[in-house]
Amino acid sequence: MIWMDASKKNYFKFTLGLALCLLVRLIPFRAPNIEPILAATMPFSKAYGALTGFSFAILSILLYDVLTGTLGMQTFFTAGAYGIIGWWSASYFKKREASVLNYVRFAIIGTLFFDVLTGLTVGPLLFQQSFMNALVGQIPFTALHLTGNIIFALVLSPVIYNFIIKKKKTSTAPVINVLRPKIIQVL
Repeated sequence: MIWMDASKKNYFKFTLGLALCLLVRLIPFRAPNIEPILAATMPFSKAYGALTGFSFAILSILLYDVLTGTLGMQTFFTAGAYGIIGWWSASYFKKREASVLNYVRFAIIGTLFFDVLTGLTVGPLLFQQSFMNALVGQIPFTALHLTGNIIFALVLSPVIYNFIIKKKKTSTAPVINVLRPKIIQVL
């Protein structure tokens, strides 16, 4: 992962994030689009930059579709849309702090972008669905998607960011050497 800044590089945390997103998506009978991809993409793009945010989002979609045997043209639409969101997230958070409010704001904007881009194109273009059916069917789907992403942005994004940026405690030398204290005489 050459795209991660060498001073901040942590392949284990990146891989763990991907694995956890994949495991959540593999939960059977889960409501559609209640998944932590966006909630994890935001802190990764904030901590590691645009290319990592882009890669995290795309790999989250690709790994799931490959593992479940659902790889198809829709995969490239959804992976591409999430990749754009991962890249955009880095730009958004470059100028903003990693706060709950900023995570929620971006989750709303990103979810609406994703659902408009994928929900109103994949059905009509790939499955000959009428635009009106795609639009009407997208409304409850987007409401559920927004609810899930807002909750995950409130709860998971700050935790993930703190986990990503956590640094090892550095040991510091004591101010006074206990074995050889210096005596200062006041005259």
